[in-house]
Amino acid sequence: MQAPTEEKPYDDINITPMLDLAYVLLVIFILMCTASVQGVKVNLPKASAAPSLAKPKTRAITISNTGQIFLDTVPVSLVELEQRLAQYKQITPDLPVVVKGDSLTPYQGVMDVLDVFGRLGITQVGLATKTRQAN
Repeated sequence: MQAPTEEKPYDDINITPMLDLAYVLLVIFILMCTASVQGVKVNLPKASAAPSLAKPKTRAITISNTGQIFLDTVPVSLVELEQRLAQYKQITPDLPVVVKGDSLTPYQGVMDVLDVFGRLGITQVGLATKTRQAN
């Protein structure tokens, strides 16, 4: 009678394919890190400061705790704010605006200003805040 053949689990792992992959990745890493832009050195010309490439001036709208609205530093009414922002938007279609409201400002005052932005199609709006001091 024959002895039953034993199923023996693997004792070792063949790491040759893993090492091949590691070497290939190492070579690619070395080539990519040492590669630089080759070419002949030349003195590049300087471009003039084109106004189309200049960053548009950000307009600041401040709302005081009494509800007074300021465009930059000039006090304006809600109607004047809309008219002036419409003029600025014609000059700069992607006009950036920052709203600075006092912490005691009525919420309706801020919403009125945001409604003006919506009517004019101003989408680049930032709300200025102050970081809270740790106790």
